[in-house]
Amino acid sequence: MTPPPPTLRVRDVHKSYGDRGVLRGIDLELPPGLLAGVVGENGSGKSTLLRILAGRLTADRGSVEHRGGLGYCPQHTVLNPAFTVDQHLRFFQVAYDLPDLRRAHELLEILRFSGHRRHRVTTLSGGTRQKLNLTLALMHDPPLLLLDEPYQGFDWDTYESFWDLAASLRARGRSILVISHIAFDTDRFDQVWRLDGGRLGRSTARPVAAGS
Repeated sequence: MTPPPPTLRVRDVHKSYGDRGVLRGIDLELPPGLLAGVVGENGSGKSTLLRILAGRLTADRGSVEHRGGLGYCPQHTVLNPAFTVDQHLRFFQVAYDLPDLRRAHELLEILRFSGHRRHRVTTLSGGTRQKLNLTLALMHDPPLLLLDEPYQGFDWDTYESFWDLAASLRARGRSILVISHIAFDTDRFDQVWRLDGGRLGRSTARPVAAGS
């Protein structure tokens, strides 16, 4: 049987800031149903790579192709401090043209902050803001998820809930790329790349069939 086309295909992506080459020829593919990670030291270019993959930053050269929509969760939240959680959900419901907020409310329960729906962002802790940031990236159920340190500030129970959520999304055929500087989480991924010197080195990870 012919395998499905990749959800994300990246070819020879380069990015420099002045004389500093941050990305020096990035190649990767994500098939449907893969939970993958990119790890590397702070300053290695991980967030730059993810911004290029999400279309928020232009590469100097190379190509990025993705099939269908995507969800992007940046490392730093981009929220309106005057809005409540519910107001953010309604705003993004319109932006995504969603018929209802059932999936968003499910994510509030999974990430353990449904009790904050009427709270303004200014009153939320950093970890709870990140939960909202992640919810906004996932609520339209895109086929491709690009997540930059998505669990920063989470307590342990919510951190474990995040990985359960990621596994359930993978089982439904979603492709997930998580950026992290924490290398001890690599056993949770199907595939891991290490970003070093502007290049991706492939790390050993357990092989998983797409959609499994």
